[in-house]
Parts: sequence; C-alpha cells; structure tokens
Amino acid sequence: MSAEEPNSTESTPTPESDAPESVAAAEPAAPESVDAAPDGAAEPDASVTAQDSSTDAPAAPAPRPSAMPRPPAMPRPPARTIRPAAPAAPATAGPSSISDAAEWGRVDEDGTVAVRENGGWRVVGEYPDGTAAEALAYFARKFDDLAFKVNTLEQRVKSGGAAAGDLSKQAGHLVVELTDAAAVGDLQGLRSRLDALTASLADASAAEAVEAKAAVDAAIAERTAIVERSEAIAAQDLSSVQWKKVTEEMGALFDAWQNHQQTGPRLPKGAANQLWKRFRDARATVDRQRRAFYAELDETHKAARDRKARLVERAEALAPRGVDGIPAYRALLDEWKAAGRAGRKADDALWARFKAAGDALYSARAEQAAATEAESAPRIEARTALLEEAKAVTDEPNLAKARALLTRIQRQWDDVGRIFPREKERALDDRLRVIEQELKGREDVDWKRNNPETKARAGAMSEQLQQAIAKLEAARDAAEKSGDARALKQATEALEARRAWLGALDG
Repeated sequence: MSAEEPNSTESTPTPESDAPESVAAAEPAAPESVDAAPDGAAEPDASVTAQDSSTDAPAAPAPRPSAMPRPPAMPRPPARTIRPAAPAAPATAGPSSISDAAEWGRVDEDGTVAVRENGGWRVVGEYPDGTAAEALAYFARKFDDLAFKVNTLEQRVKSGGAAAGDLSKQAGHLVVELTDAAAVGDLQGLRSRLDALTASLADASAAEAVEAKAAVDAAIAERTAIVERSEAIAAQDLSSVQWKKVTEEMGALFDAWQNHQQTGPRLPKGAANQLWKRFRDARATVDRQRRAFYAELDETHKAARDRKARLVERAEALAPRGVDGIPAYRALLDEWKAAGRAGRKADDALWARFKAAGDALYSARAEQAAATEAESAPRIEARTALLEEAKAVTDEPNLAKARALLTRIQRQWDDVGRIFPREKERALDDRLRVIEQELKGREDVDWKRNNPETKARAGAMSEQLQQAIAKLEAARDAAEKSGDARALKQATEALEARRAWLGALDG
C-alpha cells in the first residue's frame, strides 16, 4: 500500500463528561463552591491505523470517500469502577489481506465497492481512481479499524477495568458505527460479537445502576442532614447565642458540604439545587443576623469608647490636685465600671491611661502617708511604752488599784495624739482594748459576788437548802432503820443534789 493512500479511520467515540451541577451562590461572607464534579477523563483513543500487510498493492494514490456521519457522544453517568486484576493484551485485527477482503467485498467496473451482508450485497462507497485491489484494501482497513475497536472492548470487559455502564455506552456507539458501515469484512460476525458483549453487560449495568442509586440516596440523606442542622441553627433565637460557637459550627457545616461535593457521588441536579438553596438561605440568615449583631456591637463599643475617653481626660486633669483628687477619681472609677465594654484593644489602651492617672494620685497619697508616718514615730513609741506599763493591770489583784492604773494610762494614751497610718493606730488600740476587757470581766465577777441584793437572795436560798438537807438526812436515817431500800435510795439521791446546790451557791 502506498504511504500517500488516504485513510478514513474513525476513532473510538469518547463519552462526554457529565454537565456540572451549577448552583448560584451569592454569599457575601465567603465564596461558595458549586456542586460540580470534575469532568471525566476521556477514554484513550483506540483507533490504530491497521497497515495492510499485503505487498501487492500499487503505490498509486486513491481519493478519500465521503465520510460516514458520526453519532453524537453519550453523557457519562456516575458509576462504580472496578479495578482490573491485570491488563489484557490487545487483540489482532480482522482480515488483513486482499484475499480476505475479496471474500466479503467486490468492486464494479465503475469503482463501486459493495460488501456481502445478510445474503446480499450492500454498496459501501466508490473508488473510481484506483484498481480493484486498492479499493478493497482501502475498505478492508476500515473494517480492521472497527474490528480493532470491538476487540479492545472485549478485552476491557474481560479485564474488568471499567464501569459496566461506560462499557455498555461504548458498545452502543460501536453498534451505531457497524450499522451500514462503509467497510468490507465480516460485519455480521462483528455485530454478533458486539451483541454478545451487550447482553453480558446488561446485568452488570443494572446492578451498577442499583448501587449508584443507593449511593445517591445515601448522599442525599447526608447532605439533607447538613441542611437540616444549618436550618436548626438559623431558626433559633440568634439574639442570645454565642456567635463564636455558631460561626465555628456553620463553618464546619460548610466544610462538610464542600467535602461531600468533592468526595461523594453526584446528585441529581434538581435535588442538589433544592438542597443548596435551603443551605444557602440558612447560611444567609445566620450571616445576616451575625452582621447585624456585630454592627450593633460596634456601635456599642464606639459609644463606650467615647465615654471612657472622656473619663480618662477628666482623670488626667486631677493630677494637680494630688491627694485631694482621690475622691473624685473614685467617682470616675464608678462611672468607668458603668460605661460598658469598648472592645479589648480599646479597653486596654484606655485603661492604661486611666490607671496611670490614678497611680499618680495614689503615689502622692503614699508620699504623704510616708511623711506622716515619720512624724508619728515618737507617738508610736510612747503608746508602745504605755502598753508595757498596762501589763501591770492584769497582774494587780486589787481591782480598785487596777482600775486606777488603767484610767491613768488611758488618759496618757489620749494625750499622745493620733497616729498614722491608721492601721498601726488600730493595732495599738486593739492591744489596749484586750487589757480593758480583761479588767472589766474581773469587775463583773466581783460585782456579782458582792452585790447585796444577790447576797440576800443567796442567803435565803442557802437557808432553805440547809433545812431541806436536814429533813432528807432524817428521812435517810429512818429508811435505814426500817430497811426500806427504795426510800433509802430516794433520800440519798435527793440529799446529794441539795448538798451540790448549796455548794454552788456558796461559791
């Protein structure tokens, strides 16, 4: 065959990828990804030009016949692909010699080429400018191309390296190509082999379709769960939620949605669009409320920031007043607490200035207190000496002398004067108060013991108890003489009780 001979070999049709699932996502917060799976990789072109092995063909060029119309490519549905265990070797083409082509074809004198098919002859084309051998060789190559495609499809079915649905579609394409094919060869044999392939793929395609439907149903359920959770978040009272937590949860739901798009099966366009619309609306509701919340929060922070800035200016203006400015600063501090939050950064910066103004006032007071404490050192020593002297009040048994000593010490204590800081003065006063309380307790006990009225009541009671004791002693003696154990026991117990009361009364 001449290298210049025309070749009208047609390539194996490649299934088109699914149309992407388009979804309009006009979200202001973050760009949305549409539910569109990547286009399927095209099947490798299985057309290989089968070179005629015959050496009898002359080197004369031949015109290219009119090409047969090519059927449109079919869309590729989702399918589960099973990986082959091992690749299969390609098969050889069909008739490759003029003698084989002559068995199935003929060339008329005017160059019309026909193929023997179904017990008759069908015209497949014309080859007017070449010999009969060249015409048959040309259309035999067309048959070889078709045979190679059928052989390749048989090997792919045998190896199991592709989805049954894809293989069924390719078989359908080949059926169309073999219908009234412009080729010379055993076309009916090719159709029989192709019919057998189609039948074997029918059950696998049906099972594959069932699995694909189950996978799609599960994917719809998973994506519906994402939508329902987002709608539940959007339906709650968003005026009292923790927006950080809500934002994180909505972000996690959106990530799950994107991951489901990328890794899950492809959903029907109607169901996918409906779910996306619900999810988009829920996210828009949450985002709208979140924007409104933070806009209101910004206004609140701005108002609080302005109030605190004015408080800082007033606090800094108190610096020349020194210690006298502390009461006013405390009032400003109360206003600061009621001013509200202005945002962390603004609050920290303003508080640093406000605190610095207060530190200046309290530093002045600390300096004043240090000077006053230095002046109070002699008075502290004087009161400490009086406390040492007051220890004798506790040791003095005579209450009158103890009271006179304490009264003198108290007068000297007051004459010393005030002591600063106040904490030290209170500590010294507490020590003297302990001595005063101890003496007062002793005086109270003595008063109770020597009170005339108390003594009179105690004398009458003592006399009554003594009379009762005498009667009980007589009753006890009588019980002993009579041998009445019960009366003896009662008299003894009553006598012991009366004697105990008398002892307590006499002190």
